[in-house]
Amino acid sequence: MNVLIIGSGAREHAIAWKLSQSEYCDKVFVAPGNAGTAQYGTTAAVDIHNFDELAKFATDFNIMMIVVGPENSLVEGIHDYFQGSEYLKHILVIGPKKAGAMLEGSKDFCKAFFQRYNIPTAAYQTFTEDTFAQATAYLREGSFPIVLKADGLAQGKGVIIAQNYDEAVDALEDMLRNKRFGNASSKVVIEEYMEGIEVSVFILTDGKEYVLLPEAKDYKRIGEGDTGLNTGGMGAISPVPFVDDVFMQKVKERVIEPTLRGMQEDQLDFSGFLFIGLMNVNGDPFVIEYNVRLGDPETEAILPRIKSDLFELFRALHDHKLGEFKLEIDPRTAATVFLVSGGYPEGFEKGKEITGIENVPSDVLVFHAGTKLVNGKLVNNGGRVITVTALADTMEEALEKANAAAAAIKWQDRYYRHDIGFDLRSTLA
Repeated sequence: MNVLIIGSGAREHAIAWKLSQSEYCDKVFVAPGNAGTAQYGTTAAVDIHNFDELAKFATDFNIMMIVVGPENSLVEGIHDYFQGSEYLKHILVIGPKKAGAMLEGSKDFCKAFFQRYNIPTAAYQTFTEDTFAQATAYLREGSFPIVLKADGLAQGKGVIIAQNYDEAVDALEDMLRNKRFGNASSKVVIEEYMEGIEVSVFILTDGKEYVLLPEAKDYKRIGEGDTGLNTGGMGAISPVPFVDDVFMQKVKERVIEPTLRGMQEDQLDFSGFLFIGLMNVNGDPFVIEYNVRLGDPETEAILPRIKSDLFELFRALHDHKLGEFKLEIDPRTAATVFLVSGGYPEGFEKGKEITGIENVPSDVLVFHAGTKLVNGKLVNNGGRVITVTALADTMEEALEKANAAAAAIKWQDRYYRHDIGFDLRSTLA
């Protein structure tokens, strides 16, 4: 069977790597891909936002499965487009329809869903430019720090934690009036700040049954010790030491099960990954957000730990047999470190030659993100450029291997965090 993966990041590179291992997967195509995805499939120069163009490609190359990496395509309705066509609806699309994708496409929609189905989350209210005065009044009565979130998609960067009232009002004005995140911040969700430690939980679901995937801990901020601006993600650890059977049972009962009931009651046609961003507050899970696809860089940490055939898992989704699927997990720890361009997440220069990948040990996985081949040379072509993932019996050993691999890969002004997993060390004692 031929598979088309949508996206151009390290997440899609990792999915291509994993699917290429399946005996049931004949050909893997990645659109638009990057300089690394050709290792495991064929790069397809297709405009992924042009569904007619994608449909023609799928027909020409006998595509039977489409795995959607980025959220934009799902929110734009790629699944609906294929399902709505007589000659395309036989193609299995991994990713929800547009209605289900709104769980990520709108923070306000998602928070209302949490409220409706009693899923534990932070208290909140939503405001627009027209209700700016009410928003400032709400902030004046709130406690600090407080969280402001752009309602729409903002590439993981639309969250601001304000430490005081003046800072919060400045951020609100920047988002609502100055359109800092474009249309994504035409509405802003203001919610209480939750004190705890984050963890990302992933399931693959058809809206009724689900398979629980390995969890991961993502590191969003650019600076050591989780300081500075938010990024798309600087690294990840899987498994997460504090996620024991007791905590996960609470997640299942308080979050996953009511979410699936809500999907059914709201008739959200959901067939794909659900990424549950959680805060562990004194041992209890509170939901920060939902994403309707795999995370990045979490994918690069969790897929190497899945020993089962990913294609077979997707087939179980299609056949509504997820309840029967037995997922086999590697017990070792995966540590992922992201190498980024100097200046990211703000201004950065492209076109810098990348060297040293050949010096990375064979047991460390290298996944490309913002890379490109120019005249036979590998260069950086984005903010987040390359991830390295190492597996070992302990977190410390995995991090040592991953950091050594990161140090071997070089280009002008490249940067990476050396402290991924810093907040988990105390939980290992």
